[in-house]
Amino acid sequence: MTTTNDFPTTGVELRYLLVASDYARSLAFYRDVLGAKVVRQISDVLCLLSLGGGEFLLTVGGGPTQDKPTVTFAPPIDADRVSSELNIRVPDCFAAYEVLRSRGAEFLTPPVDWGYEVRAFLRDPDGHLIELTQSGQQQSQAGEHV
Repeated sequence: MTTTNDFPTTGVELRYLLVASDYARSLAFYRDVLGAKVVRQISDVLCLLSLGGGEFLLTVGGGPTQDKPTVTFAPPIDADRVSSELNIRVPDCFAAYEVLRSRGAEFLTPPVDWGYEVRAFLRDPDGHLIELTQSGQQQSQAGEHV
């Protein structure tokens, strides 16, 4: 018999799903620009990726199914209206910014130091927002206390 305390249980994992308009282009971005590893290629248009200790699924849009009869998966329509983001905590936001820019990432702005944290935002090819964030208590590679 199960009780209300039986969730979450051992083995429960949280994953995020990203919907892409062009699977190959988005897979190349996450793998080659951000450095994600393909954990499992599930189908021609669905894979499990690992980055920084977290995992997320990448797939393409699709219509309702028996288990989600009113839901359609679709990539973002307006990249400037965001309801969620991927947040990547890094030890040095300035260094990560430079490395990812050298791999082709396009940032909204250079990193901004807010005192309590340093942040920089970029988008994937479909407009999903990605935030690089560094705690303000860490030091950059240049030795500056940020």
